[in-house]
Amino acid sequence: MNNYKGFTELDCYKHGRELRKSISLLVSKFPKEEKYELASQIKRSSRSITANIAEGYGRYTYSDTRHFFIISRGSVTEPMEHLTTAFDEKFISEDILKSELDKCETVFKLINGFITYLDKSKKVQKAVT
Repeated sequence: MNNYKGFTELDCYKHGRELRKSISLLVSKFPKEEKYELASQIKRSSRSITANIAEGYGRYTYSDTRHFFIISRGSVTEPMEHLTTAFDEKFISEDILKSELDKCETVFKLINGFITYLDKSKKVQKAVT
């Protein structure tokens, strides 16, 4: 990778990326008949998290950036549901479910933190102008 910093330096992106990789590895062990069902859904939803962080970071207006980070935050809850389904279907253990849900919660909180940062930055900018 080159020296580009940007969104890849955000903690919410770093943790989101680890979550995405973890989920991808996890679903590779799902039954073959789930390849185009639950496995596909959970992979796509976990990819949406980091994709929306990247897209939001690339927007140069407060409202666009914030909007994509809100979408990303919402995207975190989708794999949480899919993980619960995987547990209910007995594709994963309770320990794996808890571990993955904990990762999701961390990413959710980090995205919330970045949204709060954006909001505070906007208020400071308004106060200065």
